[in-house]
Amino acid sequence: MKSMSLAPFAALALLACAGAAHVARAHAAPTRRPLTLLGRTSFPGYDGDVDHLYADIPVNKLFVAAEDHGTVEVFNLTTGAHLATLTGFNTPHAFFRVPGTHRLIVTDGGKRGSRIIDDRTYGVLGYIRLQPGADTGYYDPSTRRFYIVTGGSDVHLKHCWLNEINPWTGRLLRRLEFDSAHVEALRAEQHGGRIFINVADHNEVDVISKRTFKVIARWPIVGPRTNLTMSLDEAHHRLFIVTRNPSRLVVLDTRTGKTVATMPVPAIVDGSAFDVQRQRLYIPGAVGTIGVFQELDPDHYRVIAQVPSAKGAKSEVFVPRLNELFVGVSPQYSQPHLAGVLRYRVR
Repeated sequence: MKSMSLAPFAALALLACAGAAHVARAHAAPTRRPLTLLGRTSFPGYDGDVDHLYADIPVNKLFVAAEDHGTVEVFNLTTGAHLATLTGFNTPHAFFRVPGTHRLIVTDGGKRGSRIIDDRTYGVLGYIRLQPGADTGYYDPSTRRFYIVTGGSDVHLKHCWLNEINPWTGRLLRRLEFDSAHVEALRAEQHGGRIFINVADHNEVDVISKRTFKVIARWPIVGPRTNLTMSLDEAHHRLFIVTRNPSRLVVLDTRTGKTVATMPVPAIVDGSAFDVQRQRLYIPGAVGTIGVFQELDPDHYRVIAQVPSAKGAKSEVFVPRLNELFVGVSPQYSQPHLAGVLRYRVR
């Protein structure tokens, strides 16, 4: 995911809606911080962007994509200790461990394709060869399919593709082409037949039928531009989009595609997560703040905390089984440059 220069960050405002005042009173702010910092692990000598993080619980490891160095950094999930630096990648981005196996898929933007490694030994087990520019990866448990976004302007292509993969075999099943050079995050319904995907340069969310693998709707993002991150509250029919220009949370109704709420978020966000149990969003910005937003009801949201993090802390992974949030720190936003991973307890 592209980085950008750090912009001034205006203080987050509370939801300005008089009609929601009674709702806000009924959901008082928590008496303790929703996130407590447990520790930070730094990896000196890295001065590029930190992309996706992945918690591989069966082997107690955290994998971090150091995309600009072509390496994958591996940490102990419990202690934060740095375990290994894996080399030989071109531009690693995202990870997925195939259920019931030790096969870890690492999406890689290089021409050799995405790599499959053993998450215990790091040995190479194979490759998934698609178009250049493999970036975003997403697994849909309801269909047991893995999706990889390829193409785009980062590899000098005018189009992007969504590739449907059998993750156990690495075999390409279907491919959908977009008339777009910048396609980003996606989410799939677990009790429905749709996939939602950010088409950032068109400023829209495309809706894909799982059955036909075709676009069946296009929902415009009105106002803020460059929609990058996405999370889903399927039970309440809400899709959470975070834009870059300016940095905003945009909430869409998945029944209509209409915007139901918009709020400012910390600037320069590369990841966001929805906590189903607590009905919260965690949105880290490179300005050094994690915004924590409470869903009061499907149409009303409120900032309940602005948790200090670090300059450059903008990508994340929330691990519900551990009640922990891991945030990657890209070092180019601070002096001195120092990449790292922050670990928070979620309360």
